[in-house]
Amino acid sequence: MTICVAVKVHDCIVFAADSASSLIDGGANGQALIANVYAHGNKVFNLRKGLPIAAMTCGMGNIGPISISTLAKDLRLKFCSNDPQWKINPQNYSIEEIAKKARTFFFEDHYQALPYKPAGDHEFQFWIGGNGSGAMHGEIWRIRIVNGESPEPECLATTGDFDVLYDGQPEAINRIVNGYSQFLPGALLDIGLSPDNLDAVLTHIETRTRAPVIAPAMPVQDAIALADFLVDTTKKFVRFLPGADTVGGDTDICVVTKHEGFKWIRRKHYFDRRLNPVEDDHGAGA
Repeated sequence: MTICVAVKVHDCIVFAADSASSLIDGGANGQALIANVYAHGNKVFNLRKGLPIAAMTCGMGNIGPISISTLAKDLRLKFCSNDPQWKINPQNYSIEEIAKKARTFFFEDHYQALPYKPAGDHEFQFWIGGNGSGAMHGEIWRIRIVNGESPEPECLATTGDFDVLYDGQPEAINRIVNGYSQFLPGALLDIGLSPDNLDAVLTHIETRTRAPVIAPAMPVQDAIALADFLVDTTKKFVRFLPGADTVGGDTDICVVTKHEGFKWIRRKHYFDRRLNPVEDDHGAGA
C-alpha cells in the first residue's frame, strides 16, 4: 500500500510518497494476505529529464514480473528517444499528451500483453504532474488500471486548480484535511440516511470541517513542507493501527516549477554516494 500526496500552488507542484511495498500472497479461502512489507519501494519519478514533469504511483507495484519503477524509467527513455510515436518535443508538448502516451505504455503495451492477468480486485495508478510547454501553471493527470479496465486519463487539477490531492491509504489525511473519516459515508447509510442525500450531507459537513491548509500563493518551501507533513503523519498513523505497517519507509519528494524544472527534494539511494562519485541525483532510482 501507499500514500501519495500532491500539493499544487501557483509556483509549483509537489509530489511526495512513502516507500513501503507490500508483497501480497493468496491466503485461506482465496483472501489476499500481506506476506511481507518492504521499506524501499520507489514511487516518485523524474519522467522526462530536462522538462518540468514528474510522476508518482500507487496501487500495484508491478505489471507482471516488471516493477513500476523499472517501467517508469523505460517510459522515460522512450520520451527522450527519436521515435516519433514517443518523443516529447520540449518546445511543443502538453501534460495531457504525456498522460495519453503513458496510458498506452502501461496498459496497452504491458498490462494487455500479460499472458495471465492479476486475479481478484487490483488497481494501478500513475500520476503525472508538470507544466506544458510555455504554461505558467501546471496540471495533474492520472491514469488508472482497475480490474483489467483502463479509462481515458483524467485531469485531477487544471492550470487554474490549486489544492491538496492524495490517494492510497487516505484515512489520516481525510481526517486532517476534510475533517472526517473515509468511513463516515458508510456509517451514515447504516443509520438510515438515503443514498440520494449522501453527497449533499457530506458536502455540508465538509464546508464546516475542512481545514484550509493550502493557499494558492503558498511559497514553494511551504508546499514542500505540507506534502512532507501529510505523508509523515500517515506513516505514523498507520504504525499504530492493527496489522502490517503498509505505509512507511523513507519519504521521497520532488518539486516541479516553471523555471527550475524538476528538482529532487529528498530521495533515497540503494548505493553509497561516496562510492559512486560520478552519479548525479538523477541516477539509479530516479
